[in-house]
Amino acid sequence: MPEKNKVNVIIDGRNFTVVGAGDENYVKNLAYYVDQRIKNLASKNDRLSQTMAATLAALNIADELFKTKDKLNELEKKAKEPLEKFSDLTQELEETKAKIRDLEKLCLEYKDEAIKTKLSKEEQYNEVSKISEQLEQNEIELEELRKQNKNLQDKNFQNQLELIETRKELSEVLKLFNEKK
Repeated sequence: MPEKNKVNVIIDGRNFTVVGAGDENYVKNLAYYVDQRIKNLASKNDRLSQTMAATLAALNIADELFKTKDKLNELEKKAKEPLEKFSDLTQELEETKAKIRDLEKLCLEYKDEAIKTKLSKEEQYNEVSKISEQLEQNEIELEELRKQNKNLQDKNFQNQLELIETRKELSEVLKLFNEKK
């Protein structure tokens, strides 16, 4: 339990002992404020008794208190609104973070797919390159075979000419042989 302090104060010329847990300076400032309010009212109307001045001061202080409470309530309401918005924004932020995670995951999947596609294209390119090299090699071989074929055709033609010549000679030799017989 907090320790209670006894503080002596003067309000409207009277001595009071205030007992409470508040700080001594705080209590003295409160008493000074009340004293000033009473003196202010009494100085404006000298027909007011001490009790009437104290009552009017209490009424004015109560008015200030009520207005301050109303202002406080209004400020608390205004303070709640950003907190409620903060709650909504926090939820929206979490939803957005979840969407970002989903999009990042999708992005990674697309990247993986793009890498696989790139690798597949590289493999296909390598295969096409090998096939192109093989085609070039086959074309070289085909050209060589064409040359060989042409040489063989030329040889065949020469052989046919020789054969014809040889037949002709044979025919002449046979004719001569037959004539000699």
